[in-house]
Amino acid sequence: MRLYLKFLSLHVKSALTYRASFLLSCLGQLLVTVNTFLGVKFLLDRFGTIAGYTLPQLALCFAVILAATSLAECFARGLDAFASVLSEARFDRILVRPRGILFQLLCEKIKLTMAPRLLQAALMLVWSISAGAVQWTAAKAVVLTLMILCGAALFFGLFLINAALCFFTLESLEVMNIFTDGPREYGKYPFGIYGKGVLWILTLLVPLALVQYWPLQYLLDRGPGWYGLLPLLSLLFLIPCTALWRLGVRHYRSTGS
Repeated sequence: MRLYLKFLSLHVKSALTYRASFLLSCLGQLLVTVNTFLGVKFLLDRFGTIAGYTLPQLALCFAVILAATSLAECFARGLDAFASVLSEARFDRILVRPRGILFQLLCEKIKLTMAPRLLQAALMLVWSISAGAVQWTAAKAVVLTLMILCGAALFFGLFLINAALCFFTLESLEVMNIFTDGPREYGKYPFGIYGKGVLWILTLLVPLALVQYWPLQYLLDRGPGWYGLLPLLSLLFLIPCTALWRLGVRHYRSTGS
């Protein structure tokens, strides 16, 4: 942990070397997600509710996904950019160093420009809570925390899959963006509004609904209490992610350069 914090401090110093560029990058990241949510607000200004969800409830829903994706992108950026590690033959150096492969990749890139998105997610959570989106209890507060943390772990697993596939394809697959980048767009609504087919895909295949739709039903008193435990069940998704990564590492053959 001390070594990781050392790398983190180096990334902070590097980012602040060119403060204007860093601040503009942060602003650009923030404008993208603010614009996404403004579309939701304008829609509800016209129709009042969407599938029975009010604006504060949708703000809570979107804040969970935004916080989870931002945490994953901030600290797992090394996995997202893994294709360049292979194409530039830098993976050989990683293999001979006395630290774990994943640890080195996570330390290699930390995307601090995600911090404004985390701030936006926090502000949306505070506003939705103050607007009475949920009748809060201690158990619901714990479930909300699990939704964000387990969601971040789930997106970490998706980045790990994307990186593992690079061992076989040499390039990251654009189709993975549907599950890594896409949720920032379609995650602004509860997944259930897209139809049962999409909901079950996001429940059983790529369990994004386990950290968004189903526990949200518990928070809104639309589902039983055990829905609140489903974020923990989503962590099982990390098992096949890790297995695929290990398979990819075993499949790797050095370039010799």
